[in-house]
Amino acid sequence: MGPSVRPRKHIDRKDLYTNLETRIQYLHSFIDFSSNDIEALITGSKYIKQLIPAIVNIVYQKLLQYDITARALETRSTSYEGPVDPNLNENSPQILHRKMFLRAYLAKLCSDPSTMEFWEYLDKVGMMHTGRGREHPLHVEYIHIGACLAFIQDTLTEALLSHPRLRMDKKIALVKAIGKVIWVQNDLFAKWYVRDGDEYADEMEKPEIETEGYLHGKRILADIEEGPSDLTTPGTCPFSGISKADACNGCGDDGDCATVLPDRTKEVESH
Repeated sequence: MGPSVRPRKHIDRKDLYTNLETRIQYLHSFIDFSSNDIEALITGSKYIKQLIPAIVNIVYQKLLQYDITARALETRSTSYEGPVDPNLNENSPQILHRKMFLRAYLAKLCSDPSTMEFWEYLDKVGMMHTGRGREHPLHVEYIHIGACLAFIQDTLTEALLSHPRLRMDKKIALVKAIGKVIWVQNDLFAKWYVRDGDEYADEMEKPEIETEGYLHGKRILADIEEGPSDLTTPGTCPFSGISKADACNGCGDDGDCATVLPDRTKEVESH
């Protein structure tokens, strides 16, 4: 008797483009996103939230290193080819505003992914970067989206694997889980950029214009400011020793890591 053959799962192509829940179920099945990943995200969310302030600083320093990504922060489009305000920096009002939303978004990434609402919001985030669903459209070309997601994943991975208070098995589980979520988010960005499935365009869900941070009229992104954390001891920074933070600035009394990237503008200009 020959080896048993598993029955092949049928995936309806049309449903992948017209039914978000079907698309999410397919992705979860393919990348083996399971209850173990959900548990890892929920139990490990406190560690990720502790890292968020520093990660936000690192990401915006990276975005401000390049004129094409800095341009989107000022003009809401990466295709605009005019000059960028030379005074645009991390403390500019529009940058502080964007940092607030990135902090809330990263906190959302490590909330409860067992609900469809979680994935619906990630899909909406993808849509909103293509000029849809916003009163004031935002157009960010996909190359920059993919690069930014990769940078966020790399930064999170290194920070979590360097964390002084997490056991290795917990680190591995958390890195795997957040990596899967980021890759599903990447697909939910690509979904709005690529032309695959265009023949079903008339049956796809139509974008709904809402205030940023809302889904179906409900506020999704919550304030992530937290009280004192007991996850680190005084003088112990979860970013200490990682390569992206050349010098650790330590953690504040509230447990937030204050580490930021050094200014590498000159490095970019020299290449």
